[in-house]
Amino acid sequence: MKSNRHTKIVELINRFPITTQEELLEYLKEEGFDVTQSTVSRDIKKLRLTKALDSNGKYRYQAPSQNLNVAKNGFFSLIDTSVVSVDYAMNMVVVKTYAGMAQAVCAAFDSMQYDSIVGTIAGDDTIFIVCKNEESARAYTQEFLKYVI
Repeated sequence: MKSNRHTKIVELINRFPITTQEELLEYLKEEGFDVTQSTVSRDIKKLRLTKALDSNGKYRYQAPSQNLNVAKNGFFSLIDTSVVSVDYAMNMVVVKTYAGMAQAVCAAFDSMQYDSIVGTIAGDDTIFIVCKNEESARAYTQEFLKYVI
């Protein structure tokens, strides 16, 4: 239900010049979603929606698609300069970094908000990433390896 609502929110803000939470709430109700203002507020935060000036000089909600691409590029640049090795076992990915870099890489990874990640933990030079399944662990390992020196 939440992912359907999130998809609808992004669709609505791309289609209409929504400027307030109340407007978004009304559009969602028109689409059949029974939500409260506090739910909409949490959704805005979770989706990282921001307000930006449109061509009419009004501030409206927008999805962070361009910001996400910039963040992904920065994340993979950080991998390139900080990660020593990556491997996985079952549904866990183990990332080895240069000393002192694990927490920065892990924080950047967490900010990407991958759906198939259960959780992460970082020490000084090692990160453990717990995935929902082995296929996800393999895919993240392969993605990391593309950028490791």
